[in-house]
Order: sequence, then structure tokens, then C-alpha cells
Amino acid sequence: MNPWLAAATALMALGLAPVLWCVATGPLRRRVAAQNTGTLLVCLVLLLLARGYDRPPYTDVALVVALLGPVGTLVYARLLGPETGDDPQQQGPLTKALAVLATAAVVLPLCVAEGPGRSLAKLLIIGALLVGGNLVSAKALAGARPKEADDHG
Repeated sequence: MNPWLAAATALMALGLAPVLWCVATGPLRRRVAAQNTGTLLVCLVLLLLARGYDRPPYTDVALVVALLGPVGTLVYARLLGPETGDDPQQQGPLTKALAVLATAAVVLPLCVAEGPGRSLAKLLIIGALLVGGNLVSAKALAGARPKEADDHG
């Protein structure tokens, strides 16, 4: 087993149980936030597996997950917004910082191992999508929505 596969195994072993617990229990807002964290976890594991098995197409799957994961969270936040209004806010600054640090801890070593080229650019884009998507999703789950044009004349 190479270090990339060991890191993927450790990330799944340490991250899967808490994410599944939060998805299955608790208030709705926490379950949606856990779904978003699960997407982050799956994407990071796919990146590590792509490097560990030397299968570059796995990186493309991670790119799709990085794009669609936050979109799914935003759809949930929009459709379930009224139902989550009474739930306490579950995703604080520590959770956002943890997501950023986890993304950096996986993507940066992969970038160093990859070297310059197209794959490096793809890894950086995936990292930016994961961090940006997590921050936008957290803001949406906190109830911060863009102002709608309610002042129709």
C-alpha cells in the first residue's frame, strides 16, 4: 500500500462515521451540512485514490463531484429553507476552517507530487471549487440569501 492509498483509507476511516451519523440524525440543517461535508470527503478521497492507483480519470470524477456537491447543498438550502428556519446554526467558523485545511492538506501535496502541467491546473481548480463551494454552501445554510426583488412597483 502506497502513502496515497493509506491517506485515502485514513480519511475515509476518520471521516465517514461522523458524516454518516450527522446525516442520519439531528436537525435538518445539520443533516444538509453533513451532506456537504460528505461531498468534500468523497472528493478528497477520489483525488487520493487517483494518485494512489495512478488513474488520472478519477480526478475527472472528483472534478464533477466538486462541481455538483455544493450545487446540491444550495438546492437543499433553497427548497428546505423554510423548514430549517427554526434549526440552530450548525456550521460555524471551525467547520469552515476544517474544510479549508482538509482541502489544502490533500490538494497541496498532490500538486507537489504532480508537477507542472495540465493535471496541476485541474487539481488547483478542484481545490478552489471545494473551498469556494463549502464557503458558499455554509453561507446558504446559515440563511444568508441574496435579496430578492420584493419592491415591485
